[in-house]
Amino acid sequence: MTSTDVRTERGTPAADEATVRAALLDVVAEILPDVPAAEVRDDRNLKDLGADSVDRVEILITLTRRLGSGEDISRVAAVPDIGSLIAYLAGPPTTP
Repeated sequence: MTSTDVRTERGTPAADEATVRAALLDVVAEILPDVPAAEVRDDRNLKDLGADSVDRVEILITLTRRLGSGEDISRVAAVPDIGSLIAYLAGPPTTP
């Protein structure tokens, strides 16, 4: 397990909001290195940060993998802003 992998030893997500926020900041820094962390605010969305469609998909896929989330990427992509994204990923898992 890497230092940025937030899964527990059993493989279940450690999905509290602080953990999701930290993982998101790490992923954004990797994919959008010119975006200061202070710009990644709850009221903004990934497009506001300058992420094109490919960047946004890459951010969401990388983030959900790091969190060990089985969420459908289309559901995650539909979340309107960063605050909602964090809350969504930190919330209870959805059932199919």
